[in-house]
Amino acid sequence: MVGLDARMVEVEVDISPGLPGTLVVGLPDIAVKEARDRVRSAIRNSGCLFPMKRITVNLAPADLKKFGPTYDLPIAICILACSGQIQIDSTQTLFLGELSLDGTVRHIHGILPMVAMAREQGVSKVFVPAQDAQEASLVDKLEVYPVISLSQLVAHFQGENTIQPFSGVTSWEDTGSSDAQFDLMHVRGQEHAKRGLEVAAAGGHNVLMVGPPGSGKTMLARALTTILPGMTITEAIEVTKIYSVSGLISSDSPLIRQRPFRAPHYSISHAGLVGGGRSPHPGEISLSHRGVLFLDEFPEFNHMALESLRQPLEDKIVTISRAEGSLTFPASFTLVAAMNPCPCGYYGDPVRECKCSSSTITRYQKKISGPLMDRIDIFLDVPRIEYEKLIDERSSESSASVRKRVQSARQIQLDRFNGTKLTSNSEMTAVEVKKYCTINADAQSLMKAAVKQLHFTARAFHRTLKLARTIADLDNSESIKISHLAEALQYRQRNINQ
Repeated sequence: MVGLDARMVEVEVDISPGLPGTLVVGLPDIAVKEARDRVRSAIRNSGCLFPMKRITVNLAPADLKKFGPTYDLPIAICILACSGQIQIDSTQTLFLGELSLDGTVRHIHGILPMVAMAREQGVSKVFVPAQDAQEASLVDKLEVYPVISLSQLVAHFQGENTIQPFSGVTSWEDTGSSDAQFDLMHVRGQEHAKRGLEVAAAGGHNVLMVGPPGSGKTMLARALTTILPGMTITEAIEVTKIYSVSGLISSDSPLIRQRPFRAPHYSISHAGLVGGGRSPHPGEISLSHRGVLFLDEFPEFNHMALESLRQPLEDKIVTISRAEGSLTFPASFTLVAAMNPCPCGYYGDPVRECKCSSSTITRYQKKISGPLMDRIDIFLDVPRIEYEKLIDERSSESSASVRKRVQSARQIQLDRFNGTKLTSNSEMTAVEVKKYCTINADAQSLMKAAVKQLHFTARAFHRTLKLARTIADLDNSESIKISHLAEALQYRQRNINQ
């Protein structure tokens, strides 16, 4: 694996006379070099003979650095084949797996992207650890052989006990969110915020909620997952690849069916949020791909980590550069941020008095830079909930009914962008905005006044039009009316950090 992309590695073995020893070449890391000892013990404990000769193992291409224990099983198979103990036809065949000392084949990370790449390279058979067989079966037009142990695989090639291809079928169904405790019907009051979240879900727009402690910001953010449209099979495969590489896949249910919801603590490092490390791995923004990234206590996050969100929010990808090269991870997520209006949390609260000085409040709010705020589409005030609303027993609208409207709006967008890579209004570029977000003369007058009064940048102008397009889609309207634009404008920033 190189980032989220797999590269084909051919394992070559040569056995020659000389002092017994095993040499692994081809830029192996420590884990790959240690394969010598694991393979030796696994072969002996599987009832086979380990050649007491000079063994050279080459991992090609030689200029690609090799990481991890993925190469244990193919090295063992090559040694057994080279020593004449088994007969194999390695043409169009892929072997993946880590070996225990007793020969058991263990789970490895990144099975799905590896197997997907192998199919593109013309591979027709894959031998993988038994617990990874279901994940590998997500790639069609391949014969997947689940391997429990090296001795079982040796018996298979000797014709004694043939391994049958994996026959399980991973069904695909749109499950939505099953977290009933965060249903919108349980949120009392906050009707304006609920409507804002519906618009955000319908178009994939970023949201910032501002309100005092205990007003329901966290519960509203978690409720967003219950109204998001279900993932398509293509989106599910994309997300599953990321989680497979990160080692977060369950062998019982390898396909990610629900949109991710990630809520990292504000103490997270820059690398943890964006991704990185010596061998770069996906961060939280990639793990929230096609889902929601919830950042509570927004101003408390590290300044560098917050500023690193600017490129992913705009380009839907994150690029990590290292001395060896650059890697690109997908990062098409909906940002939901929440913050208090001041450090004590009660600035502007009608009940509790704020104890912060004006300079403290200004410094707190300016922790979030203008360029980052410019990339947020919807700004929601989440005020204190009155007692009468808390005890109101009348049931609110459920997430299921809101989700139907959101799905209908998303389907309109999918039909609109058919034949392109776009999936929602928030992903439109200036070209698509010009084509699909035209407004009439009355709406243009309103927009002109708003641009002057709110000092819109070009980015804010386009984001407002995209927001209005989403509201029109929710209203099942082909054109953007002045009422749609007016609602979009009321969600814009109200000089929070000035």
